[in-house]
Amino acid sequence: MMRSYRNYEDVLVEGLKDSEHAVAYLKAALEDYDTDRNTESLLLALRDIAKAQGGVAELAKRTNLNRESLYRALSEKGNPKLETFESILHGLGFRLSVEPLEV
Repeated sequence: MMRSYRNYEDVLVEGLKDSEHAVAYLKAALEDYDTDRNTESLLLALRDIAKAQGGVAELAKRTNLNRESLYRALSEKGNPKLETFESILHGLGFRLSVEPLEV
């Protein structure tokens, strides 16, 4: 009997439809960014969550940002302004917050 396997990305996107899972995923990406300044991983996490919520076109509608600008901002070489980053987070149902560093 042959096993059927699911694509990792499909499983990830399906899981990210749950808001608690998406929050944990984004927090992990932010913690990694805090450690290694790997912007690509952080932007990938945002892309993955956007995909789970209907894609970049849907996010563009929610944020009133140009779809092409969003693709560029969330690309591997993306470097979105803070205002754009905040709009993306809001469009995905999140907000920026600050917490003290653990010393």
